[in-house]
Amino acid sequence: MTMHTSVLGLTTTRQQAETIVAALHEQGIPSQDISVLLPNKEGTHDFAHENNTKAPEGAIAGASAGGALGGGLGLLLGIGALAIPGLGPFIAAGPIMAALSGAAVGAAAGGLAGALIGLGIPEIEAKAYEGKIKSGNILLAVHVGDSGARTRVKKVFEAFQVKDIVSVGEVQAKKSA
Repeated sequence: MTMHTSVLGLTTTRQQAETIVAALHEQGIPSQDISVLLPNKEGTHDFAHENNTKAPEGAIAGASAGGALGGGLGLLLGIGALAIPGLGPFIAAGPIMAALSGAAVGAAAGGLAGALIGLGIPEIEAKAYEGKIKSGNILLAVHVGDSGARTRVKKVFEAFQVKDIVSVGEVQAKKSA
């Protein structure tokens, strides 16, 4: 069995999120382990409908949203624009992008809270995060493989006054042949 852990928290501004991502990089956290989810207040909703006229509202709008992100966030992997039913347009980057794109296409899967639960967040906390993200907060999630990395991430989050910091673990059994 392997243990996957994520450290999550909320911030309120894109500038603060970019500063935190840069600080995480300085602590040796690779880009592919950092997820960011932020409301897109710059017209992704229209962009989503233009690029996916045959897709349901919850589908990914496209990977070109990377151009909409500057600074440290532009370095993250898997950047895309998506619309989450009932919540509106977002920009997501990192492993959360794959989780959200799957959940968003099947809105019955629970939208954002369902994707967060899929990342290992307990349901009650996932629903609380969903409400805070809906009100404009930015979600930061860092996937770590050991306690040293988890400690470094928490110290960065605390140094930048990230709110609602939580560490969640998910045990996955190795597949047997």
